[in-house]
Amino acid sequence: MRLPARHLLPVTAVTAASALLTGCFAGAESSTDTEADGKRIRVAMMLPPRSGLSPLSDDAFKLSRWSTAETLVKLGADGDAQPSLATEWQQSGRTWTFEIRDGVTFHDGTKLDAEAVVRSLTKAATASPKPRILDGVDLTAKAEDADTVTVTTATEDPLVPQRLSSPQLSVLAAKAYRGKTVNPVGAGTGPFELTKVGGTASATLDRYDAYWGGKAKAPGIDVTFVPDGTARAAALRSGEADIVEAIPVSQAAVLDQKLITEVPMPRTNTLYLNNGKGAFEDASLRAAAREAIDAEAIVKGVYEGRADVAEGLLGPALPWAAELRGPVTRAAKAGEPNGEAITIGTYSDRAEMPEVAATLQQQLQKAGFKVKLDVREYTNIEADALAGKFDAFILSRATVLDSGDPAAYLYSDFASNGTFNLSQFADKKVDGALRKASDTEVGDARRKAVIAAEAAVLAQDAAVPMLHERVIQGDAEGVVKAAHDPRERELVTIDTYVR
Repeated sequence: MRLPARHLLPVTAVTAASALLTGCFAGAESSTDTEADGKRIRVAMMLPPRSGLSPLSDDAFKLSRWSTAETLVKLGADGDAQPSLATEWQQSGRTWTFEIRDGVTFHDGTKLDAEAVVRSLTKAATASPKPRILDGVDLTAKAEDADTVTVTTATEDPLVPQRLSSPQLSVLAAKAYRGKTVNPVGAGTGPFELTKVGGTASATLDRYDAYWGGKAKAPGIDVTFVPDGTARAAALRSGEADIVEAIPVSQAAVLDQKLITEVPMPRTNTLYLNNGKGAFEDASLRAAAREAIDAEAIVKGVYEGRADVAEGLLGPALPWAAELRGPVTRAAKAGEPNGEAITIGTYSDRAEMPEVAATLQQQLQKAGFKVKLDVREYTNIEADALAGKFDAFILSRATVLDSGDPAAYLYSDFASNGTFNLSQFADKKVDGALRKASDTEVGDARRKAVIAAEAAVLAQDAAVPMLHERVIQGDAEGVVKAAHDPRERELVTIDTYVR
């Protein structure tokens, strides 16, 4: 099933969008494009800043993607902690000791030291609201000497290094913290210095030649925020942008396929089944719903094949999950719906969700359920979903939160006292598996415990994972080594340039 013609971009819209982007990027090359060794990189990003690029908000991920702000730790492909502004660390009970990298300067020329790290971490730990990564975490930082910082938590936490990799815990110069807001302009440590912010329209970054990791290959970055997906696709087609974020599925088919890359995201489109009351309190009907769902048809029809059919809750963005996963032994066999009436809720903020709901409605009705849909904006439906007012709820869910570890997601969604338990699910055996996954030391043992917890959840049909989403990134023909990062922490790196 192909998407209807309304999804295709009319020629007039291409022209209008191209004109819009031409205006947005006008003058980009004139910023400081006097370098002889490369072109400035023009980037079209989807979401404009929401909090003035404060690292204490989701804007932190923009600073990370532009390689301007850095953290003590970064994450490897498997989510393991690797050195960044800290070179090494060790744990002693509730306290972790970090050695700070020597020879690092902020973009204003001041030196990175332990006091600077403590200042940034303390600002984040005492912020209201706290960065997501510190929800429920009581963290204090102390400078032991000029190059050593200790981080202590209220309870022993094996994930402290991974937490410190969150872009929301970036380390900035003292100048960033003057006044009531955090201002990252000229205050980072990365290979590119943020020099100018044009409100919610644009940002300018120039190469920082004193970067501790060497000289960036590109002389700078010119960012334009373009919320309209049609306009972003047009920017790639017309050559007005070099790197384009989040191209809509509906536009990807009409672009030169050599210019787009589909990046697996740690995001799963999942049908949460209400285990607490109603039809799906019956395990056999949960099993019947699972067996009735044709996820491949949803991937082909709604996502035009640009998604991956789910084998579990964790997808290809975590390659180790498939390697460790085995067959799931289900707790119940499928029963007969016999016209059982159910209401499925979802939200309209993501364009594909209502289409997914409509397809599911057809599939479940064919299996014998009587299905009603309730589709609203997310802010108007979340409270009802959390209160268990639907028999089922469709959600595009991030399965790896800011720590790069999926245990927190599994616990919040499927523990008896989970804070995001849409399934109203409570099972002592599953609770035990989730606690083990949360408490196990980081590494192979923790990954195995996570997959065991996933299997325990799936055995009870608490939720039905349907597909794993991809984000579509556009890179113009001359772009070299743009990052394609499932966690959306990297985009333009020290090695990225335009021929």
